[in-house]
Amino acid sequence: MPFFFVFLGSTSGSKLKVPVLSVNGRQHVVQAGQTLNLTCRGEMLHSWSLPETLSKDSKRLNVTKYACGRNGTQSCSTLTLSRTQANDTGRYSCRYPTSPAKKKRESTVYVFINDTSHPFVEMHSDIPKIIHMTVGKEMVIPCRVTAPNIAVTLKKIPRETLIPDGKTIIWDNMRGFRIPEATYRFIGLLSCETTIGGHKYSTKYLTHRETNTIFDIKLSTPRLVKLLKGDSLAINCTVKAAWNTRVQMTWTYPGEAMKRGSVTQRIDQKNREANIFYSILVIDKVRDIDKGQYACHVKSGPSNKLVNTTVIVYDKRFINLKRRRKTMLEAVAGRKSYRLPMKVKAFPSPEVTWLKDGLPAAEKCARYMVKNYSLIIKDVAEEDAGNYTIILSLRQWNLSKNLTVTLKVNVKPQIYENAVSSFPDPNLYLLSSKQVLTCTVYGIPPPKITWMWYPCRQNHSKTRRGFCSHTDGSFNLKTGSNIGNRIQSIIERTAIIEGKNKSLIGNSAVYTCPLCAVTGNTTYWFIKSFERRRQYCLHWELQEGLYEDPGDTECTEESQKGVFR
Repeated sequence: MPFFFVFLGSTSGSKLKVPVLSVNGRQHVVQAGQTLNLTCRGEMLHSWSLPETLSKDSKRLNVTKYACGRNGTQSCSTLTLSRTQANDTGRYSCRYPTSPAKKKRESTVYVFINDTSHPFVEMHSDIPKIIHMTVGKEMVIPCRVTAPNIAVTLKKIPRETLIPDGKTIIWDNMRGFRIPEATYRFIGLLSCETTIGGHKYSTKYLTHRETNTIFDIKLSTPRLVKLLKGDSLAINCTVKAAWNTRVQMTWTYPGEAMKRGSVTQRIDQKNREANIFYSILVIDKVRDIDKGQYACHVKSGPSNKLVNTTVIVYDKRFINLKRRRKTMLEAVAGRKSYRLPMKVKAFPSPEVTWLKDGLPAAEKCARYMVKNYSLIIKDVAEEDAGNYTIILSLRQWNLSKNLTVTLKVNVKPQIYENAVSSFPDPNLYLLSSKQVLTCTVYGIPPPKITWMWYPCRQNHSKTRRGFCSHTDGSFNLKTGSNIGNRIQSIIERTAIIEGKNKSLIGNSAVYTCPLCAVTGNTTYWFIKSFERRRQYCLHWELQEGLYEDPGDTECTEESQKGVFR
């Protein structure tokens, strides 16, 4: 990095568009040990730029400024470097201030410090200097010399001599060997050699072919980072890249302009498969201005990648808890999974506890699982109905919130007569006797039961005697109904059967035929006349579906018959 010395001078006039140096030409030679004197004259303020190998704090360096020119309207400065050394060789520039709208205005001279015992400005005899190379791009072997007329040979160890041809290899005494388009030919250990006074000197360089393969980039933080004012923020950006890949890692963040963060970088080459690069951004005691998006940018040649995170800064700790749905929640028994969700916003993340009817839910049943702020119930059953309470707590700061919701579990209706009916053998009853048909039902909420009568259609088939074959239409039955058979009463009551409240519906009527049968998913009663009159069926259907033909009958005379549902 060049160093600059700034001097104030007259800003009036513009006769000298660029500063003027006291030496002519692009090159200047000084013998080692002598003093280098350079004077710069300009119409306005100007600065000096020095070789990278010369420190601006060197005690051998002195810069004197003074007014000069007609009536002292110009600004001059003299650079004096005593006891010059070989590594003082390089570019010395005097320049005017620049701005984005103006071109750089400067005068430059390349100074050689001639030292016959040090023909190369930099020597790398034992440990070669690494030169990064990209195939197809320009590569420079920087074996700069301390005198413009030193002859240098480029060799590829062990035996190949690379001869400059002015096209693929170009010698430049101010830069070294320039290779406009590097190829695989130049990969390896290279040596710049010269002989002075019978003594051979060499400096070595190891070319390293760069690639631009970035395998992965990630941050050490989640996508959303929550902090309290005064907390410290540290984000580690990790890049995994191919062995020969070098990356440039930069950060953009809200406080970048104010330099709120400090960045440290390092590389880990212990991994046998890839190089691992780290860039760590640290901000002490975050404030409101630090909230926003933080992005880690990674560049390697044409390859560019980005990963980011968002930082939220809170003034204080808090817990906000709301229902996502209405107070009463409903599920159906048999459902594979049901989630009791809550809307939670809190900082820091609170401890979560779920209770069912006042007891820890997870301990009460293995089917209960807490995930984030939700309670998940597996294989929903009737006993899962009840009151569920979520408790969120930050014990260290004595903060807590709780909320209770009620879960109702609905159970699909079940008809119990269907499970104990005896098909195909019907129960027979005497003609004109009084019979009671009972239907036992369970469900949540309590199901509504309707009795229906389906009159039987005439059938003269001889097979499966004693059964209704088909029905003609349907009729709703109510207490006092005289359709087919007189319905004396329909009574509904609740009883505890097998530990459950079940509805019992009784239908009383006087029939002229006996009762019979159950088939498939349908519960029905079939009434047959012993006097070979037509038949009657009392039929109650368990669920929607087609009526199955229970068989044909011998009925031939007209009479009341049908299926009751």
